[in-house]
Amino acid sequence: MEFVRTDIPEVVLFIPKVFDDYRGFFLETFRQSEFDAICGHHDFVQDNHSGSRQGSLRGLHYQLHQTQGKLVRAVVGEVFDVVVDVRLGSPTFGKWVGVFLSAENRHQLWVPPGFAHGYYVVSEWAEFYYKATDYYAPEWERGILWNDPGIGIEWPLIKGKLPTLSNKDAAAPSLAEAEVFPRGWSAEK
Repeated sequence: MEFVRTDIPEVVLFIPKVFDDYRGFFLETFRQSEFDAICGHHDFVQDNHSGSRQGSLRGLHYQLHQTQGKLVRAVVGEVFDVVVDVRLGSPTFGKWVGVFLSAENRHQLWVPPGFAHGYYVVSEWAEFYYKATDYYAPEWERGILWNDPGIGIEWPLIKGKLPTLSNKDAAAPSLAEAEVFPRGWSAEK
């Protein structure tokens, strides 16, 4: 596995070594010891799997308590995956990184606690799978508007058409109005 730090150093792209032959392929998707060495130790407690049509955008979500780190990947199709730093006082607060994750490239992205996360489906259909470090807690879930001009995410919208959003995501506040992690916040428990 190759590990590539993004422009936000805590957000790490995982590029697996894939063994292809006439039967198909094999790859290792997770090894705790390597993950710990690169990202620090986190226990994963919940796995999630979603399917979405082209043009769907899910996010930008985070939990203020019961914060979730997520190891994410597309297992069918392709998505544009985005992470935004929502830790007030961080040198990268309000900055974003985006990567394409697909069944073809088999890349994964580590989204640490303290970051908002979302993805946009660029293929006709995509299935998205992720491991989370804490349980989903709807009472602590928060969101940021997908097209907040203060963040300036460059979504690869299909033919410039607006994405399909949930009502909750369409009504999310801007980063300037959102409840975020306070100065000095740490994911350490």
